[in-house]
Amino acid sequence: MADPLQIPAHGALDFLALGALIHRLDPGVIPFRKATTCTIHVSGGEFNTAANLADCFGLRTGIASAMVDYPIGDLIAGRVRAMGVTPFYKTFRHDGVRGPNMATVYSDRGWGVRGPVVFYNRCNEAAAQLKPGDFDWDTIFGAGVRWFHSGGIFAALSETTSELMIEAMQAARRHGAIVSFDLNYREKLWSAAGGADRAVATLARIVEHVDVLVGNEEDLQKGLGIAGPEVAASKASAAALDPGAFFGMIDRVVARYPQIKTVATTLRHVHSTNRHSWSAVAWINGQTHVAPTCELDVYDRVGGGDGFASGLFYGLLTGEPPDEAVRLGWAHGAMITAFPGDTTMATVDQVRAFAKGGSARIQR
Repeated sequence: MADPLQIPAHGALDFLALGALIHRLDPGVIPFRKATTCTIHVSGGEFNTAANLADCFGLRTGIASAMVDYPIGDLIAGRVRAMGVTPFYKTFRHDGVRGPNMATVYSDRGWGVRGPVVFYNRCNEAAAQLKPGDFDWDTIFGAGVRWFHSGGIFAALSETTSELMIEAMQAARRHGAIVSFDLNYREKLWSAAGGADRAVATLARIVEHVDVLVGNEEDLQKGLGIAGPEVAASKASAAALDPGAFFGMIDRVVARYPQIKTVATTLRHVHSTNRHSWSAVAWINGQTHVAPTCELDVYDRVGGGDGFASGLFYGLLTGEPPDEAVRLGWAHGAMITAFPGDTTMATVDQVRAFAKGGSARIQR
């Protein structure tokens, strides 16, 4: 068993993420083919976690990313500042016609029996052009960073983004920071980036540098090639809430990556687009932890997994017992589904109250 997490007590930043910043166009419950208006959300799997930790939990966080000098870049940079996240940008000049661009994600919310639909325009994306050498990691980490985080979405963008991530993780470890990674396996992204074999080969190299891994059993199977049970048929059934399949794969994960100290995921049974049963589980230093199950009336499901990760990380960064850290992640992820957009609108007091069972029907 790996030694427990040794999180630095101090640093200029509590948390630094590396990933792509995107803007999500959201027509609400109207499908895009019939949409006449959209709301713009600023997002990114890695950024969401940094934004949640800053805005809800009051930690000092940063994001290393690409930025483009055109109005959409200005919009995104303004939202990053508004969430209290310190930016470290490699800036690209837009040619006024072809880019490079800040990626666009399109996602309607669905309703009832009609599920959400997500598709992308990541053509000539600036973040995909990021490469090793674009950031002075020794200066950034030398100032003090307690925790470094990235994810599988950024790894899928290009051959150079995964190499940049490994470079950053190596620097983080040299300077004593905890390294976390959210597998966030996205079939559409990896299909466009070399397919399943490239995904497994790329993510395996990354996870060799990771202390804390976030990902469900499907992520572990498709992203890392870890053998496990068939999960597709159970995702929309009550079996989705059974932690047994996830815990059953942990021994295989840790045998392959013995430096890993924590593996965690959410559990979600989708009754309909707007009604989910929600739980979470984690393996932390050899011990298993299972959150309660609650019933959610879902306003917008996007960002719930990042909300769980940020609450879990907050608990670990602030010295909460592992079981309480899992409950904080579970509670914060649940609350994000009650807000529009990808990032938090909750307060830490609301999250702590929910974690204690104060505001949802909990099945104990």
